[in-house]
Parts: sequence; structure tokens; C-alpha cells
Amino acid sequence: MQSARRVHRAFNPTSLPGLRAPRIHTREFYNAGKLPRAGQQLKTNGALKGLRRESTQTGEDQTGHISESSNEAILFFDGLFPLRLNWAFRLPWTNQRSLPQILSRFNSPTLSAYEPMNMIKQAIPSSVPMKVIEILPRYKDGGAFVKFSHPEGITAKEIEGLVEGYLRDKPIKPWFNPFRQIHTNLVRGKPWLEDLYRFPSSRIKVEFVPTSPESQAAELSQETLYSLFRRYGKLAEITSQPSDSKILPKYAYLDFSRVRHAIMAKNCMHGFKVLEAEGGGKAGTGLRLSFEAKMKAHWVRDWLKDHPRVVIPLVAAIIATVTAAAFDPIRTFFIKAHIDHSFALTNSRIYKWFKSQATDIFAFRLHKSEEAGLTAIWDDRKEAIEQISTWLMETADTFIVVQGPRGSGKKELILDQALKDRKHTLVIDCKPIQEAHGDSATIASAAAAVGYRPVFSWMNSFSSLIDLAAQGTIGVKSGFSETLDSQLSKIFSNTSTALKQLALDYRKKEDKDASLTDDDWLEAHPECRPVVVIDNFLHKNEESSVVYDKISEWAAGLTTANVAHVIFLTNDISYSKSLSKALPDRVFRQISLGDITPEVAKKFVLTHLDIDKQDIAAGKAELSAEQRSADLEELDECIDTLGGRLTDLEFLARRLKTGQTPKRAVSEIIEQSASEILKMYLSTVDKGERKWSPEQAWYLVKSLAANDTLRYNEVLLSNTFASSLSATAANGESVLEALSAAELISIQSNNGRPGMIKAGKPVYQAAFKLLTEDHVLTSRLDLAILTELTKIETKSIDKYETELTMLGSLPKQPREVGPRVQFLLDKLAASQKKVQNWEKEMGVLKKVLMDEY
Repeated sequence: MQSARRVHRAFNPTSLPGLRAPRIHTREFYNAGKLPRAGQQLKTNGALKGLRRESTQTGEDQTGHISESSNEAILFFDGLFPLRLNWAFRLPWTNQRSLPQILSRFNSPTLSAYEPMNMIKQAIPSSVPMKVIEILPRYKDGGAFVKFSHPEGITAKEIEGLVEGYLRDKPIKPWFNPFRQIHTNLVRGKPWLEDLYRFPSSRIKVEFVPTSPESQAAELSQETLYSLFRRYGKLAEITSQPSDSKILPKYAYLDFSRVRHAIMAKNCMHGFKVLEAEGGGKAGTGLRLSFEAKMKAHWVRDWLKDHPRVVIPLVAAIIATVTAAAFDPIRTFFIKAHIDHSFALTNSRIYKWFKSQATDIFAFRLHKSEEAGLTAIWDDRKEAIEQISTWLMETADTFIVVQGPRGSGKKELILDQALKDRKHTLVIDCKPIQEAHGDSATIASAAAAVGYRPVFSWMNSFSSLIDLAAQGTIGVKSGFSETLDSQLSKIFSNTSTALKQLALDYRKKEDKDASLTDDDWLEAHPECRPVVVIDNFLHKNEESSVVYDKISEWAAGLTTANVAHVIFLTNDISYSKSLSKALPDRVFRQISLGDITPEVAKKFVLTHLDIDKQDIAAGKAELSAEQRSADLEELDECIDTLGGRLTDLEFLARRLKTGQTPKRAVSEIIEQSASEILKMYLSTVDKGERKWSPEQAWYLVKSLAANDTLRYNEVLLSNTFASSLSATAANGESVLEALSAAELISIQSNNGRPGMIKAGKPVYQAAFKLLTEDHVLTSRLDLAILTELTKIETKSIDKYETELTMLGSLPKQPREVGPRVQFLLDKLAASQKKVQNWEKEMGVLKKVLMDEY
């Protein structure tokens, strides 16, 4: 044994010309950063003495293979280099020679034992009869090939066993992974030392190739593959090529439980020849091994692209969550600022100072006169103002409803009187929200009403297009877009949060009831709650509108949660139908505002005139006492004609200020109202979805001109309302409700049911009479009514005649048919008589139209 060891130490394969490599100075991994000098000897054991240091990573002469003689073999050591540094080889400026330089930075006296060269020295004991000829590092695989020679009396397999036994007894662990030791195996095949951009994975593709061009390879079974590769590590799965696959060469996949096991198997078994006895066929089968990525390079992108039904709703949910988390606090802040006017210029101290200094310089006559005129009305409605103020101090989870016709001063009564001392008041006008065209405009209007910003209303249309495209692609809606209902819910939800925060701002830590919960504290302090005023509710009399439904539901939530008081201002007398859907078990607190009395109306106009006279310059002449007395006498008569509607009274006061007499001013107001009626209600030009016909409107105008009031049911039974030829005006009750919403008429209830019809405004009564005094207009509209009635009766006559013809065609006339025939004949005669009388009247009307202008 000792003589063999001496022979082993004396033998130097570099002395043979065939094994001598070209002298290319390289920076070896075991001597990083230092060029070897001539004559330099390494301190090493016997196995490494005379080691060739010029070997490259791609084999001798960069052929990619390692040559072996009869007494030479190769061991592969793994775990020498960290696999985590493989990413460095993917960089365009990196080559495999730079890794030793990186690793050399870790070399220090304390880590010298963990240097890769020293670990190989430690892994090969001096007692093993082998001589290391060449070391080829494989940085990508984290190991190195060690080529060695052995004496004739011992095999390479025995040397492998000796080294493995030594490593089991004295494990060597690298510095970068102290929990795993180095392993080694004998290389049984012909390894391919490539420096391509191919990196290890736990899956190996084994191709079965013929050993010679004229031979044929055999496809190995899973049992054979298991017996060949199990020694290198645990196999997780063996996947054979599908039987119907025509891909050549045949192949199989080996999935190892760990990447290092696959590395060891690939480097030791590449090029291995399976003999016939082992199942390799008659001529044998060669194994060609390569790493196979278990997942595609773009597997995440492909998965996202291939599963739109999951990805699109998930993306929509993530965007909604991020948007809510980022923007909701900002929007709540802006809503609070909108309610308490934090950024309003009129609340700043500088503005108030300048206003106080300029009050004596600039006189706002119009504002002063309007305030003085409204004071007379507030004195008359003082009881209603006090009632509303009392309700706002009480805890009652119901609505406050102020109903009255347009121009009755509802908004001024609430904002300027009942809520003038309230700091936190939010006014929402339903009119611009309801009249907005399209979902985006509706969302923008609702957001502007409450101060909700930022609002991306254009995103609703954009997301709808995305949702439509997704529906055409995957067949179902993705949920990326949101409906108008959900967008309004978001806006009102943020508004509720802001209102609650404003109410809780009044809460102090030193209060006696500071220990109460937020809900209990809000219930105990109704005076601290903000007030939400919803103006123009049911503006277009559309009870089923999404906007009105959402506002009423949101208002119900505010009142029941004691977050805020809600006051509805509406012109519609049927508001309870819509509000009862939101609060079905509550009784509303309601106040009805009508026209003011003649005494208050006169005082209102006189207050305007008196204030105006006080502001007349000293150089102008005053009206004479006689003229003033005459005007006052005319004013009493004019106010009786004009009524107590505030808008009409203000119009009258402005005209009187210009110097007109009361009679002249009222006459122009009546003429203007008549023109509005003619254009809005009696015009035969198509007005879109108008729910009444001009004949029905004229019937009411003519009837109210003759009588101040009409019976509701009597109007419904008239021929014009009961049998209208217009499809949109066939229902008489819907027509009357539409005309009431349009303010041509007003319907007054009697014991909860419609009972009486009056003019929509007091001035309309005079306008109706003015219209009926126009003979040409009356003749034209009466002719239209008679024409329609004639068509209705003609249709009835046709129906009677058809039934009589059918009865007359019977072969025998039964006795029971006689009464029916007589009934039809009487109806036919009555209808014919009506048609004849109407034809006569139509002739007279046509003559008037032909003779007069």
C-alpha cells in the first residue's frame, strides 16, 4: 500500500505531452486575484501536489468534454458555490470568470477553511490512493469536477466509496449554507461542460439517443430510470412521453425533490450508455440530459391572460379598495369643508373687515328693500318658523316636510329664518341632479351638491366600455363598471360620514355624558346635529326616479341613526307616496305654505315701495298725495287680482318702482301669464313626452275662466278626458296630475282624496279669462275640441254599425236580440245627433276664423 502511495505521489500527468495544457494564465477560484508565478508551489497534501492550474471551465481545449484514460475517473463535488448567485450570470457584462473575484471578497483568515479550494482539499483525505489531475469549477451548478488517476489495483468505484465514507464521518459544510454538507459522486457518463445561459432546475429532461447513427434507441421504463437516478436524490415524479407523441428522440421527465439532487444527476449521468442487460436495447441507449424549467418564463402573465373571468373582477376589486382607501378620507374632508364653509371667503376675517368698512360707502338698495319686504311675511308666518325651530330641538327620527307651490317662499323660510343660527347646514337641490343628461352628468351634479371631490365621473363611461368589452370576450359582466345607483351610494355614504363627524365635533371630554357611545350621545343631543335641506324634491313628479329613491333612502338612514335632521322642500302634494317607501312606519312632520293673505300682500308691496322712496335722492320730486292715494286704491284691487304668490308680488313691486301704475303693471303681468299658458300648455307643436293634449288643457282653461273651481270627478267624466285620442293622454287622472305638476292647475284634497281643481296661480285665473276673451283663439281651440269629439263619436258609430251588421246577418232573428238591436239603434241615433250639432258649431267657428284676424 505504501509503495502504491509513493507511485501515486511521484506520478505527474502534466509531464506527458498529450496531457499538457497550453500555458494560459488564469485567475483560479482558489487563488482569486493573484496570477501564478513560475516555480510557485501550493501547500497541499499528496493528492493535490502538482495539480494542473490552467484548466478551463469548458474542458480541455474548450471542447466541452473531459478526456479520460484507462486509469482515470471524475468525481463531482456539489455545494461549493452558492446557487443564489446564478442571477449574476444573466447580466450582460458578467462572465463566469468574475465569480471567483466576487467570492474572493469573502476570503479572510477566519473564513479560509471555507474557501472552495480548501474544501476540496479537506474532502479528499491523504489516505485515499488517488491523484488529482485537474479541477474544473462549475459555478452555475455550484460544484466542481475533479479529474483524478488511480492505481491498477483499485477501481474508481472503490475510491468513490472511500471519499463518500470520509465525508459521512467528517462532514464539510460551506460558509454560505452551514446546514448542508458537501456530497460527491462518481461521474458515470460523459459530462458536457457548456457555458450557455442554461441554469439548474429540479426537473431534468432525459432524451434516449442511439449510440451510433445506424442503431436505434430504446425508450426506458420508469422502473429503469428510477434505478439509475435514485442514488442521486429523492425523485418526486417520473413523467414518460405520451404514447401518441411522435416527437423524436423519445424522452422522459425526472422531477427531483431538490435542485442539488438534479444537478448531481445531470453532471454524473449525462452521456451514460445503458446496456442491453439494463433495458437499453440491442445496441444500447445513450442518455442526454438537460435542465427543464418547470414553469414557463411568463407563466404569471400567461395565467392572467388565460383567466379573465377571475382576473378582471379581482382587478376591479383591488382598484375599488385602493381608491376607497386613498380618496375616501380626502372626499370626507372636502364634504365637511363644504358644509361648514371652512374655505369660504365670506367667513374670513379680512373679508368681514372690508365689508364693515365699505358698508357706509356702498348701499345695496335692492337687498335692503327685499329684506324689509320679507320681514312682513315672516311676521305672518312666525308660527311656522317657531314650529320648525322646535322640531329641530327634539329627538324624532322622522322627516320634516315643507310643502307649497313655487314662489311661496319655502326655501327662504327655512334657510333665512328657521336655520339662520345653524352653523352646519347642507342644502341639496334635486333640480340640477334630476335634469342632468347621462349618468356621468348626474354623478357630477350630485357630487357638486355635497362638495364630494375628487370625483371621476368620466371613469363611469370608460369603465362601462371596458365592462362591455369584457362581456363580449368572456360572456359575463366583469363588474368593473359601477351603476348610477352604486355611485350615488358612495357619494351619500361619504356625506353621512362627514355629517356624523361634524355632529361629534361638539362633544367635549369634560362633558357629563362624555362616556356615552357616539350613537347614544347623538340621540341625547339633537341640537348638535347638522340639518340637511333637500330642495325641489319631486321636481318633475317622477316618483320612481333613481335619484329621488336614493335621496329618500339616504335621508331615512340619517334620521333613524340620529346623524342629522332632514327637511324636504317640495311643490308636489303627493310627496307622501315617495317618502313612505323610505320610512313606512313614521308620521311626517309637515307644514303647508300657501299664498299669503291680501293684507300681508299689500304690506309686502308697500314695504318695498317705502324703502325705495327713502333712498330717492333729495333732488327728485316726491309723488303727490293725490297720486299716492289713487295708487293705493288701485293697489287693493290689483292685489285681489294678483293673489298672494310672492314671486308675482315681487314682480309687481319692481314694476311699480319703475313708475307704472298698479293697474298697468297687473295688466302686463296678466298678459305675460297668458302668453306663457298659450306657449306651454296650449301649443299644438310637439313638446316631446307631454302627458296632456292641448284640447284637455284648453278645456280646463275655458272651464276655470267661467268658474273659479271645478269638481275633480266632473272633469274626469267629460268627453275630452274620458275618451282622448292621444295615447299619452288617455288616462284622465295622470293628465290632471301632470298639469298640476306643471302648475297650470292646483288640486285640493278633501278627506285625503282629490276633490277640487283651481288655477295653478291666482294670476292664472285672470289670464284664463283674458284668453277666453280672444274670439279667434277661442274659436280655433274650440274647433280642435269639437274635431276630436267628432272623431270619437264617429268611431263609436262605426262600432255600433259593425255590431248591427253582424246581428242582421243571422239567419233567424231571435226574440232576445231585439232589445240589443234597439239599444244600438238608440246609441247610433244619439251619436249621430251629437255629430250633427257639433258640425253646426264647427261651421260657425270656421266662419269666425275666416272673418277675423
